[in-house]
Amino acid sequence: MKKTALILLLSAAAFGMEAQSMYDALRFSENNYEGTARTMAMGNAFTALGGDLGAVTINPAGSAVAKYSQITVSPGVNISVNTAGGTPLPGETTPLGFGESMKNSWSRFNIPNFGVAMNFDTHRTSGIKNLNIGFVVNTTNRFQESLMTAGEHSGTSFMGAEAAFASGAGYDFDALLASDAYDYYSAPWRTVMAAQSGMINPLTDYPDIYVAPTEGFDIDDSDPDNVLVNTYTAGPLDQSYQRQTTGFKYDYVINLGLNISDFVYLGANLGITSFNYDSATRYIEKAVNPADFENIFNVEGQDVPTYFNDMMYDYRYSATGTGIYGKFGVIVTPLKNLRLGAAIQTPTSTTITENWSESGSTTYDDPSFNMSSESPVGEYRYKLISPFRANFGAAWTFGTFGLVSVDYEICDYSAMKFKEMSSMQSGEFDYQNEDIRTFMGTSHMLRAGIEIKPVPQFAIRAGYGLATSPEKIQNEYGNIVYVGKIAGNTMTQKGSFGLGYSSNGSFFADLACCYTKYPNEYIYPYDDYAFDENGYSLTPEILHKRSLWNIMLTIGFRF
Repeated sequence: MKKTALILLLSAAAFGMEAQSMYDALRFSENNYEGTARTMAMGNAFTALGGDLGAVTINPAGSAVAKYSQITVSPGVNISVNTAGGTPLPGETTPLGFGESMKNSWSRFNIPNFGVAMNFDTHRTSGIKNLNIGFVVNTTNRFQESLMTAGEHSGTSFMGAEAAFASGAGYDFDALLASDAYDYYSAPWRTVMAAQSGMINPLTDYPDIYVAPTEGFDIDDSDPDNVLVNTYTAGPLDQSYQRQTTGFKYDYVINLGLNISDFVYLGANLGITSFNYDSATRYIEKAVNPADFENIFNVEGQDVPTYFNDMMYDYRYSATGTGIYGKFGVIVTPLKNLRLGAAIQTPTSTTITENWSESGSTTYDDPSFNMSSESPVGEYRYKLISPFRANFGAAWTFGTFGLVSVDYEICDYSAMKFKEMSSMQSGEFDYQNEDIRTFMGTSHMLRAGIEIKPVPQFAIRAGYGLATSPEKIQNEYGNIVYVGKIAGNTMTQKGSFGLGYSSNGSFFADLACCYTKYPNEYIYPYDDYAFDENGYSLTPEILHKRSLWNIMLTIGFRF
């Protein structure tokens, strides 16, 4: 099992309340530039190049390189490819649940870039020769995935994990069933939902011990001070796990660029970042043979047997945020063919609003015993401070025939920080911020690109990029696991290529395709839980492999 040593607060999915983690901070702080078709085709290695509106987000000085005004728009199609399936225990060959590996692709249309820049010629032979003012919108991150896996499993269940959690916490069943439990009882929303939808029930003679409809149990009460209940999954279940995520992060940039004697190019951005993120997760468990799961209901003093059929649990989460930052850059040309560039971005202060809700249901062969519950919609607002980031680049041109370019970017994600919206909430994020400082580190990004022009009007381009994970290597940790962690210190890698056409007039068009391979993700659909007196039963582990294709067309005019 590829579990981590990170001990976080239980996730928002478990608590039904705000429970931000360092993974949320990373998700909303990362930059994955897209830009125009030209910059994307060359791996976005544009710190030292400029001249393209897709480069303005990378280095503000890039606008000053252009001695013309221009406007661009870049429609694109994105295809996410997700493969998910269960993994076996060490030394085993059969997955521990979710044994059916499923591949799913999902296409979406979008416009990752739009920009306009106005060039003003001062008609001077030295000093400030050109001034550029522009407004550019570039995509700096994309959230797009759709995954599903399923399989037959008879070892553990989602509802069994919820029962074990409720037993360990000692929640009162009557309080969980109260009409205002979501608002006023201190239990997590998922536990309230589990009780009100029939996923967990206390034993008649032992109200502090919960069991699930999928479980059988043996009671050993020979010691009145230590009642022992051994639970087990009563039969095989068809389990499925689904998750769909969508959203974008855009940077809206007001840019100023200065050309000083065709030797030094300076630039500054006032950036506004805006993102939306939506995620929906679903768990389904169906009895392969309902007769394995006989449940006794008390109806008007009579014991009535019925059989469990299936359950469904949905968790919905969304977040929107708006932040502001500054970015400053420079490009110099110490030699005729050599360009050097650098840029630094200030920390971004982002205000984030989160919403979430949960729902669940259970069904039986007698529909009169079916139950369901839906939580209200929760909301929470807070601030996130994203860290400084810096990038450096070098490029060499071969006259009008072509060029090569290399970028290096660095960002220390241990400097991320959650902040409360008001001083009345002081200390609200101490635990999460300590996790960030302890378990997050520096990410290193390398980008490289090449452009060849066999004839002046046509260009052939290619690029490559990689980014190391800022997550530090972690050790094994007991029996507690959480949803959605990236295993190990792995890399995101990109490969791209493209073509360009530039007319003798003002029109130009570029086409690019980029393939991104993300690190493997290991998902734990529910917590481990006490199985018998000998130890714990392990949750199944789902391996999620994700990649993304970006196809983009940029149409522009220079004037």
